[in-house]
Amino acid sequence: MNRFYILMLLLASSLHPLFAQKGKLFIIGGGERTLDMVKRMVQESGLDKGGYAVVLPMSSQEPDSAVIFTKKQFTELGIDHVYGVFCTKTQANDPAKVDSIRHAKLIYISGGDQNRFMDAVAGSAVEKAIHEAYRNGAMVGGTSAGAAVMSAVMITGNARKKTGYSSTFNTIETDNIETRPGLGMLTKSIVDQHFVKRSRHNRLISAVLEYPKLKGIGIDESTAILVKGKDAEVVGNSQVLVYSNTKRSKKFVKSGKLGARKMMLDIYLPGDHFSV
Repeated sequence: MNRFYILMLLLASSLHPLFAQKGKLFIIGGGERTLDMVKRMVQESGLDKGGYAVVLPMSSQEPDSAVIFTKKQFTELGIDHVYGVFCTKTQANDPAKVDSIRHAKLIYISGGDQNRFMDAVAGSAVEKAIHEAYRNGAMVGGTSAGAAVMSAVMITGNARKKTGYSSTFNTIETDNIETRPGLGMLTKSIVDQHFVKRSRHNRLISAVLEYPKLKGIGIDESTAILVKGKDAEVVGNSQVLVYSNTKRSKKFVKSGKLGARKMMLDIYLPGDHFSV
């Protein structure tokens, strides 16, 4: 995706009054979703006081299974009003599906492939309904691929200079990180997931060097950030690593390799807070 287009998207989202919001984000780095994490989602979204949740399984190759597994954990906490809403690109403007999403208290995006999710919803009424629900106070949550889609600049998982899938990058090179527009729930940060478990430092460092105005948030497995406004709280069992180019230092390129000075790394533990 053209980088100029992504930058224009970031500028528009930061200035447009429609992006003011009342909702919360619950962004999980993949892996085991503990019952305590689900309980926190229920409490923060207000599902324990009424309303319903929708699971959007479009990232998954097995959407029915993704819905069933997600619903099971909510049912264990006595929350029965959880419904799967699946759509293809041609169904993403269906009024019934859009209405179900718009009025949900919790919108939860499953794991899988973030590109598959954005292929289905980008520019659609479903995407607009997610933002509308969020502005009106709903929680938008997701895990793994459902975490990656939260960024306006979304890491696709692909390396431009290497064919085939790899769980991380072997190098920190220029023009290697592939990105495309995500949902844009976060406009000043790029999210990566399974972070410590899969050692994805090279990938996120590459992203921050290519987009120096954005923070890179690496969320480990069984860990989440709960976002309220500009504040993020770490929830779960492990760590969140945040790379930031606070000095806006110049990017250096030598023989295709990326270099920088004064990049900052913060490592946050459960209960810690930081700004997004």
